[in-house]
Amino acid sequence: MQSSFLILAQAAAPAGGGLMGMFLPMVLIVGIFYFMMIRPQQRKEKERQKTIAEMRAGQRVLFGGGLIGTIVEARPHTFFIEIASGVRIEVARGAVLRILKDGETVALDQQA
Repeated sequence: MQSSFLILAQAAAPAGGGLMGMFLPMVLIVGIFYFMMIRPQQRKEKERQKTIAEMRAGQRVLFGGGLIGTIVEARPHTFFIEIASGVRIEVARGAVLRILKDGETVALDQQA
């Protein structure tokens, strides 16, 4: 009985020896995941933050909630946006998805 347990334990042990054999594939998977998923997303977010920091009055912008307006005044943490003639609202800078080019419209099914 003990000999069969010993055979099963040896068969279940990783080939190539111990902890290094078990953790090397995990480390490789985490490294690949980082360079394929996390790093590009960080770069994209850094670019978005730079774009938001450079926004000025007169630009048309699209916000996360689907709101489209023209920046009237830029403050350190917010924008005053004109959404209709004489209608101004204050919106957080982080809500900006992107700057709209002159004459550009956003279709209802279009993703930002």
